[in-house]
Amino acid sequence: MLIYKIFRSSEWQELQTAGETRGAPIDLTDGYIHFSTAAQAAETAARHFAGQDRLMLLALEADGFGAALKWEQSRGGQLFPHLYGTLKLADLLWARPLPLGPDGHVFPPEMT
Repeated sequence: MLIYKIFRSSEWQELQTAGETRGAPIDLTDGYIHFSTAAQAAETAARHFAGQDRLMLLALEADGFGAALKWEQSRGGQLFPHLYGTLKLADLLWARPLPLGPDGHVFPPEMT
């Protein structure tokens, strides 16, 4: 199953430079890296990245993280994937720009 991470351009650049990351500031505060499923990603973008441009959408295989990935209850009782560990650039299946359109963020066709 694919899971997704939205990064601001500076966070994406840091991952590319360092080759790994412990996540965005919210991830560091919470102690795990927040991910979304395809069904959750649009709401995550609207809620946490409203009006923000220059975002990157990263796709990763959930099974590749083993026991470090936990599915935990969050928004509205939904289960969200949380990574208790480091995200490595090598973990990515793909990364695509997540542009801001007139009605919100425009997700790539690979998500459908």
